[in-house]
Amino acid sequence: MTVNLPLPQKDQLKPVKGFQMGIAQAGIKKANRKDLLVMTLVPGSQVAGVFTLNRFCAAPVQVCREHLAQNGERGEILALVVNTGNANAGTGEQGMKDALATCKALAQDLKLNPEQILPFSTGVILEPLPIEKIINNLPKAVADLDEDHWLDAAQAIMTTDTQPKASSVTVQTSSGPVTMTGICKGAGMIHPNMATMLGFIAMDAGFAPGLLAALTREVADLSFNAITIDGDTSTNDSFIVMATGQATVDIQSVDDENYSLVRKALITLAQQLAKMIVRDGEGATKFITINVGGGKTVQECRLVAEAVAHSPLVKTAFFASDPNLGRILAAIGYAGIADLDVNQVQMWLGDVWVAKDGGRNPDYQEADGQRVMQTSEITVKIDLGRGSAQQTMWTCDLSHEYVSINADYRS
Repeated sequence: MTVNLPLPQKDQLKPVKGFQMGIAQAGIKKANRKDLLVMTLVPGSQVAGVFTLNRFCAAPVQVCREHLAQNGERGEILALVVNTGNANAGTGEQGMKDALATCKALAQDLKLNPEQILPFSTGVILEPLPIEKIINNLPKAVADLDEDHWLDAAQAIMTTDTQPKASSVTVQTSSGPVTMTGICKGAGMIHPNMATMLGFIAMDAGFAPGLLAALTREVADLSFNAITIDGDTSTNDSFIVMATGQATVDIQSVDDENYSLVRKALITLAQQLAKMIVRDGEGATKFITINVGGGKTVQECRLVAEAVAHSPLVKTAFFASDPNLGRILAAIGYAGIADLDVNQVQMWLGDVWVAKDGGRNPDYQEADGQRVMQTSEITVKIDLGRGSAQQTMWTCDLSHEYVSINADYRS
């Protein structure tokens, strides 16, 4: 079940010069499914990443951080490997050995150094990684390398996702076009810093060392760190942006005339992918946009947006199409703004002005709220009446199906 999420089409996913993908069936959790992905980059490519803040971060996350710190800005990260079906998290010293062994095996196949490889895993936590299955099938993935395998790659990283998630954007700059294509996975354990997801975006622009890392952090905050499904932050969350430098566009500073164009396109693509995760949220029947404005700072707007988006009472009301909107006001009140003047707060449900000056709008009719709640896409607009800052988050409702999916996840 998805909320207005069309299937990606292979011919709509654009190849990125200098970037290839290869897929294999390793039988990591289930037989006869794509579950092993190798990605390669041309030498000199810039690679940057943002990872989970969960203290139980998985072994591959730890290895990625170390390898990026060593080689990310030197243009020497040349391959990535992803397995699904097993998270290699909560696996202790053996998990680290397995993540490093994966890098070593792929490095041998590609004639690279292990430190030039970034490993990623997703799936069940607290179970040993079936390392032999991965190592034995890496040559198959390498043999399959091609620049036109985006859809297969999106399928290979799925876990509880009901469909692959992928999109492409091309932006015209004064120095020529820039193509960027991305894939992601995620449907549950979705919560900022980061969501339970893997996200990979490749583009053919070039960047000066250090510039892409700062941009990636900014983009993450506006996309994958602005979605929530169930309030759980996982152990394996990773968002990677790669720039191969194979286009005619080479950005050397934020003052470059093309930087803002590429930045805007990257944000657009990342938000498209992040919204796909919410639209495919486990058991979701509704896609909800929470727009909080009128704040003194972006941070306090984010506090309110997160409080509303995370509230089980709010999310179950949306599932039931019940305009029990006092639940939203309660979430605004406990969000953490100590000096909030509730008499300045306004709230809209879709086009309906529900709360006026901190109380029920005298013109509000229950039937109007019911009409909006019955739609599959709903916008909640909140004005705090304190300033000009704003923040948007995306979430979904919480249904019976969510419980069923997660109760049966390991079976």
